[in-house]
Amino acid sequence: MLVPGLIVLLSVLLIRLIEHSQHRLINRFLNWIPAILLAYLLPAIASGIIQKDYSTDAIHTISRNVFIPFAIVAVMSSMSLGQLRAIGWKPILVFLSGSFWIALFPIVLIFFLQDSFFVQNTLIEAEFWKGIPPIVGSWIGGSTSQLVLKELVACPEGVFLTLLVVDNILVNLWTLLMFQGIKKSNFINRVMGINAFSPPEVIPPESEQKMNPLLVFLLLIASVACVSFFISELIIQILVLSGIGLFYSNALKQWNFSFVLKLGSLLILIVMAVLGLKLKIKLIQFDFAFLGFLIIWLISHFIFMLFVAKALGVNSAWVPIASMANVGGIATAPAVTAAYEKKWMPHAIILAVLSMATGTLWGMLTILLFSHLIL
Repeated sequence: MLVPGLIVLLSVLLIRLIEHSQHRLINRFLNWIPAILLAYLLPAIASGIIQKDYSTDAIHTISRNVFIPFAIVAVMSSMSLGQLRAIGWKPILVFLSGSFWIALFPIVLIFFLQDSFFVQNTLIEAEFWKGIPPIVGSWIGGSTSQLVLKELVACPEGVFLTLLVVDNILVNLWTLLMFQGIKKSNFINRVMGINAFSPPEVIPPESEQKMNPLLVFLLLIASVACVSFFISELIIQILVLSGIGLFYSNALKQWNFSFVLKLGSLLILIVMAVLGLKLKIKLIQFDFAFLGFLIIWLISHFIFMLFVAKALGVNSAWVPIASMANVGGIATAPAVTAAYEKKWMPHAIILAVLSMATGTLWGMLTILLFSHLIL
């Protein structure tokens, strides 16, 4: 774990150094590749150069058990209840429309293409259709939902293994695209005529006598340790830590909002750097027709949410945020959000938690519709 830990540490230090640079060329570079995206890419490049695979290293377990919960409680404690209310129902509806499309699109497409070679041979005869519900679970609920739905639909191991590889590639590429897409949000708003809705900025009630940063740090890490000791399920940990973070930010009058926002941003950077150690795109054997189907599915999910955002008058930045809350998850959603507006990171976490909680249900709906309309 020493070498991957060193790669993550050096990546984060280098990015912090670059962020504080005032050089014109560096600022222009960061406009194309924001710091949070750089944190995702540098470890992948470094591990590729030394030709080592750190995708199963123990550092990922540490990230899951320590860094991610720590980042959650820090980011959530940077938000007052006024900011939480400010998210409104419209961005949530954009998010839910994305979940709806992921669960329903394959049913609609296959229903209209029932007699095609792709449906009859690839999906039905080769049983690739049994891989669709686990993908729904993966894209909405994460790995837990994916495994539950795999068992529910009895997905063959060969099909499931193929899907794991292809899904990993697509999600990595989609994350890179969303980092770039969210930076074009203002342009998209102008082109689509969206009178951009944004949560009104609610300035946290900073006290003149702020709590000592060290005390804040110790309080947050102690909260993570206590919750981890009593609760093993990640989604329950996240829910509890989110509540604890909101309690700190609203109950403690001297809470240091500026410090926890900076701490949360740094921890998200570390989480992304650890995730970057898994980023690998290799030449593999897979069904190109099914890959094309997945690509169309994913792109149409984004386009559908974009039109929902247009109809509701919601800032198009919520589309990549909602997409990553669905497809990316608890770590990448706030990371992509930070490339546009760091103060929205708690909102992204809320959407990602909602995604984790509903993924299995959406997948069960997909199975039900398959059973009644396709098979």
